[in-house]
Amino acid sequence: MNDWPEGRPGDNRAGRYGRGSASAQPESARVMRQVRRGAAPSPGPGQAAPPYGGGVPQQPSYVDGRGHGGQDAYDSGYNTGQVYGSPGGRGPAAPGTGGPRPAPDWRRRIKWTAITVATVLVVTTVGTYFWADSKLNREVDLSKVIDRPEAGEGTNYLIVGSDSREGMTDEQKKDLHTGSAEGKRTDSVMILHTGDNGSTLVSLPRDSDVEIPSFVGSESGKKYEGTGRHVKLNAAYAEDGPELLVRTVEFNTGLHIDHYVEIGFAGFANIVDAVGGVEMDIPRDIKDKKSGADFKKGKQTLNGEEALAFVRTRYALPGSDLDRTKNQQKFLSALAGQVATPSTVLNPFKLYPTMGAGLDSLIVDKDMGLFDLASMFWAMKSVSGGDGTSMNMPVSGNVGSNLKWDDAKVKKLVEQLRNDEKVTVSGT
Repeated sequence: MNDWPEGRPGDNRAGRYGRGSASAQPESARVMRQVRRGAAPSPGPGQAAPPYGGGVPQQPSYVDGRGHGGQDAYDSGYNTGQVYGSPGGRGPAAPGTGGPRPAPDWRRRIKWTAITVATVLVVTTVGTYFWADSKLNREVDLSKVIDRPEAGEGTNYLIVGSDSREGMTDEQKKDLHTGSAEGKRTDSVMILHTGDNGSTLVSLPRDSDVEIPSFVGSESGKKYEGTGRHVKLNAAYAEDGPELLVRTVEFNTGLHIDHYVEIGFAGFANIVDAVGGVEMDIPRDIKDKKSGADFKKGKQTLNGEEALAFVRTRYALPGSDLDRTKNQQKFLSALAGQVATPSTVLNPFKLYPTMGAGLDSLIVDKDMGLFDLASMFWAMKSVSGGDGTSMNMPVSGNVGSNLKWDDAKVKKLVEQLRNDEKVTVSGT
């Protein structure tokens, strides 16, 4: 018995099988008629309207999976076009998924990234500090210096360039035009004062006439009484090294030296090469066979070999040693400025070779720390940047082949440095 309502007139469904038929026999797709989707015709007089319109029986909703409805009924998704198990009809859901993926917690990610970066920076900084501190050659013991003047305001560094050839091969000596003299002597001596009123760099010509005072031998520990003998400044270093040089400078100036820094020929050239060269504006053509200098006037970048020749040249300059000290000041200030640039400080491939070359070749006093060394470099950089003063020790004339200081000007200069006042004294 067929429970389906009769179709629309002319549908001729007799003997056909279709959806909803009790028979298992399928309809033939070839003879199956299309269902017209237009409006159903109005029923004739006395005829009841089909219960669902158009002669098409209502299909079970299968809300609960069995053709039954209910409040907690299961929705198979067929009524909305959804595919079973896939929200939005996008295909089968992956096994084990319980819903949409949660949005990333960017606040948490940023927090842990910041913590990681900060930790790396701290570890790197601390490691670099201890590495650099361990490389400082603290060989000079200023406690051996006797009868020292009282310390004043600010900090005074005695910066010495020596002609030490220690560790250099014969080929390097030839390339750098250093000669092969044994031992070491001072090639340049400078006092750098740092304080609240700017930095002042004062060159002490190595031919300066000075008196050797009483001193205690740095190796023997024996006390040598002063006899009033006068020598050139660099002779004090040659006689008993850094300790006697500091003692002689303090005795002849009355200025307390807080720290000592020394660098030799090879170390100087290595630092310049590590930093990638230093640009200098050379005021005149220079040619000196003894130093190896051969420069044309104008701006140029000097490598280590050229820089060493530049700061050692004296015979090709009109003012001889006085002009040489001026060139040394200009170059050291420019070098300090180059070392302190962001292109060096922020580039580990340039920073660490530069630090290594410098720290390996520097000789400092036992109380010198990395912060003291950094302060010295920044002060020298400020001098080259115009925020400080550079000058020669005031000279009044000659005593034989020695340069005699102007006592009145030197006294005034030392007083201003000791009190950390603005320097008004002019040098040669």
